[in-house]
Amino acid sequence: MILFSCKDAESYSTVTEQQANFDWLLGDWKRLNEQEGRSTFESWAKMTNSEYSGIGYTLQDRDTIWKETMKLVKLNNTWNLEITGKGELKPTIFKVTNIEKEQFTSENPNNESPKLIKYDFEDEILKARISGGEMEIPFEFERIQK
Repeated sequence: MILFSCKDAESYSTVTEQQANFDWLLGDWKRLNEQEGRSTFESWAKMTNSEYSGIGYTLQDRDTIWKETMKLVKLNNTWNLEITGKGELKPTIFKVTNIEKEQFTSENPNNESPKLIKYDFEDEILKARISGGEMEIPFEFERIQK
């Protein structure tokens, strides 16, 4: 289960300012726990020290059946995860509420679903978890070696 910690806005900016290094996300990733017949990928690049850019997509029989772009952006000493799905004009913004070594949690309690997105890197596996209400979907990715 995901645990929430209560911190005020000032402590968020302190944590994000001191520990914000998302370089562990960089590279190309393939989902390990995907449905048979599908392949899901994520790719992350560092644009600047205050912006990381990502793309996620799922293929089924060489057709793209799902796609979204992602950004981790620092504005006014606060990090946000911005997710834009295919056909969406504006991103859904998740405030990064917790950053630790090789992991972060982002939340948007006003979003219908998901409300929480968590990433962590452990034992060479990139794990992403989206949740909201009783719904939780785990993603596990391995780095694609080039």
